[in-house]
Amino acid sequence: MFFHSAGDAPERPADPAKRRSNLKRIARLFAPYKLRLGGVLLLIVASAALGVVPAFLLKRVLEAIGANDTRALSRNAAGIIGIAIVTGVLGVIQTLLSNQVGQRVMHDLRAKVFRHLQRLSLAFFTRTRTGEVQSRISNDIGGVQNVVTNTATSIASNVTVVVATMIGMLALSWQLALFAFALIPLFALLTRRVGNERRRIAKTTQETLADISSIVQESLSVSGILLGKTMGRGDELADRFETDSRRLADLEVRQRMAGRWVMASIQTSFAIMPAAVYWFGGLLLAGGSSIVSIPMLVAFTTLQTRLFFPVGSLLGVSLDVQTSLALFDRIFEYLDEPIDIEEKPTAITAARAGDVVFDHVWFGYGEEWTLRDVSFTVPTGTTTAIVGETGSGKTTLGYLAARLYEVGRGRVAIGGIDVRDLSFQALTELVGVVSQETYLFHASVRENLRFAKPEATDEELEAAARAARIHEVIAALPDGYDTVVGERGYRFSGGEKQRIAIARTILRNPPILVLDEATSALDTATERLVQEALDRLSEGRTTIAIAHRLSTIRDAEQIVVLDRGRIVERGRHEDLLRAGGRYAALAERDAELGGLAVAGLAGAS
Repeated sequence: MFFHSAGDAPERPADPAKRRSNLKRIARLFAPYKLRLGGVLLLIVASAALGVVPAFLLKRVLEAIGANDTRALSRNAAGIIGIAIVTGVLGVIQTLLSNQVGQRVMHDLRAKVFRHLQRLSLAFFTRTRTGEVQSRISNDIGGVQNVVTNTATSIASNVTVVVATMIGMLALSWQLALFAFALIPLFALLTRRVGNERRRIAKTTQETLADISSIVQESLSVSGILLGKTMGRGDELADRFETDSRRLADLEVRQRMAGRWVMASIQTSFAIMPAAVYWFGGLLLAGGSSIVSIPMLVAFTTLQTRLFFPVGSLLGVSLDVQTSLALFDRIFEYLDEPIDIEEKPTAITAARAGDVVFDHVWFGYGEEWTLRDVSFTVPTGTTTAIVGETGSGKTTLGYLAARLYEVGRGRVAIGGIDVRDLSFQALTELVGVVSQETYLFHASVRENLRFAKPEATDEELEAAARAARIHEVIAALPDGYDTVVGERGYRFSGGEKQRIAIARTILRNPPILVLDEATSALDTATERLVQEALDRLSEGRTTIAIAHRLSTIRDAEQIVVLDRGRIVERGRHEDLLRAGGRYAALAERDAELGGLAVAGLAGAS
């Protein structure tokens, strides 16, 4: 099956050391908001302390009723009402502060992951599904939002309430308190076992969500729909989606039912315990004990009832935390992805264009070398074409100039400066790339062009479009430059998209160009238009042209022929043809396919 299922991977037990490390990292997310969290903690403590007082006031109310003391009755009843109002106000303020902190932490986490992904090299994205990346940002970070926003303060609030309530219960009657506390350790042990199971299920659930995101992203894009329809595989894609969706539904049910019987038992026990306290207190009263009174017994069970909700909430929260830890593990996996192309602290922020020098360059995607000891120079203002069989390393060589990949050995220099010594901004201002796979955002033509130069005026946009031979096409549209290009630019033909991309690069005006087989997928008439735009773009610039059709590079000052990552020939078009080597063989094959005009070959020979 062409879609890889991450959920099929065997489950690996969590590393305790890694789990502790991740817990520290989660705590550090809240570090910038210490003052706000301190305010929340003070409000929590105040609310918890005030919450215990009504039970004691209730005891006095009952005693006042028994003594017919209306003044004491009114005073204590008013105290209960006043405390309820104050704790309500404090609760609203606490909720506001805790949600502000939680949402800012979520923003920081989302921004940190996205910014880290932006810093990763092109190699990471060539080996990672887009749907997987989207799932980590949306599903995984979205899955921890409730825990980050509410759970941290919920834990602190409930723990404080439980401690304050237990102190109050001990103050009323330590004998009844010990009787009531007996079952709490058992509940905690059962909940921990349930949490481990839910964490394991949650990890598998998120992996299945990533599979579904990939299927949706890949098969419901315009390209995916077109491929599915033309290959007659639409039903198979739907079946695959249904299979993963059914698996996700089953996992969700398992996650929600994990430990449900344990939680039901705990809730039942909470309902039974007040009756048990009444029974135990009643036995003490029946035995003539003076340590228990009816007002005190009612006040005690009132406090005990107040204990049940935070204890139950803490047990439930622990399950949510266990589930969220699995999501944090997946998020931190991306944050731990090494950045293999770094900007030096002392990077040069401004540089002038000059000769592009490949000096004994080696590069490999894995253990095997893709490029082996490649050396040549592209003089300023000239065009050097790179040709060779598929897989010979042509595109890789061009991308090394833009530092989209990092050399393994040797160096690439521009104007005598190693590209690794330039800042990323300086390098992007020097080198522009036009690839054969043109990407346009689902936005207007104007917005797509301004992506290269946000401050560009409408006059500059039109001038760039005219230079790219695309202005007339855009101007003829009903909305002109405000026309939305559609998903991946499907409102336009391949040649039109390519010319829009060229206009975008013209707008940037880089002195060095890397043209990655920019006309390889076009018909002859469209190729001529695009080639005219490329020729206009290349005027006065240093150009590295990665060629598929040799007809596009006959006028290059230098042609470099690659074979299995090595330079096997180098020279001008006519000289290489006369040499009768690898380039001549490529030219002959290209001519048979209609890539070179017969007259062109005859004239060159």
